[in-house]
Amino acid sequence: MKKWLETLKKVGSAAVENYKFLLLALAVVAAVLVVAFVSEYLIRKKHKEYGPEGTGANAKESFKLHRMTLMAMMAAVAAVLMMFSFPIPGIPVFYKMDFAELPVIIGAFAMGPVAGVLMEFLKVLINLLLNGTSTVFVGEFANFIMGCCFIVPASVIYYARKTKRMSRIGLVVGCLSVTVCSCLLNAYLLLPTYAKLFHMDINALVGMGSSRNSMIKSLRTFLIFGVAPFNLLKSGVVSLITVIIYKHISRLLKKQA
Repeated sequence: MKKWLETLKKVGSAAVENYKFLLLALAVVAAVLVVAFVSEYLIRKKHKEYGPEGTGANAKESFKLHRMTLMAMMAAVAAVLMMFSFPIPGIPVFYKMDFAELPVIIGAFAMGPVAGVLMEFLKVLINLLLNGTSTVFVGEFANFIMGCCFIVPASVIYYARKTKRMSRIGLVVGCLSVTVCSCLLNAYLLLPTYAKLFHMDINALVGMGSSRNSMIKSLRTFLIFGVAPFNLLKSGVVSLITVIIYKHISRLLKKQA
């Protein structure tokens, strides 16, 4: 309890000092939800998919309950996988590899991009409740946004036309999307905010990257040889596993969804 009170005190102080970041973070989260919702709505409208078979109230309630239960289960699995993270040689030590996006992207393929965003949020929330935060929520925000940058484009493309080819195209687009977005967000938002919160010079973060990779000598090379390879590798591995296992479990997920 004392630990949580101290954390909340730090969070409150940091929120006051960095209200611009807080407002921008909320705006980004809202934008992600809007994009996912609008995309899914338009796809469902085009395909005339509005819900489960049967139009009765009981059928609709059962559909919603199954969907919510499945989303909670997938998010819980993702939160557990998030705990088993490990560093990658040549990558700054604070970027760690995990497979938490795997159940989320599988769930998003089965239930749509909105479900993917909600599962991503639940994953981060569960992990936060279990482990707290050591980055005053900057790390958690980054994890959520990067996850959405991968999941939303991939699931939107697949949801529009559910074929093996479209799933692979969606995953490739998702990998490219998270790689580009991670570089932009780290350069202009995440790294500067993190440095400000912990009263560090951004060059100190670059130095932490240099200690792991001699090619990292500036913020630009930090992004090129640290941030981009990490996100491309992480999303690429998750994509490969998804291609291999999705068809084996999609029927079960679709029945539940």
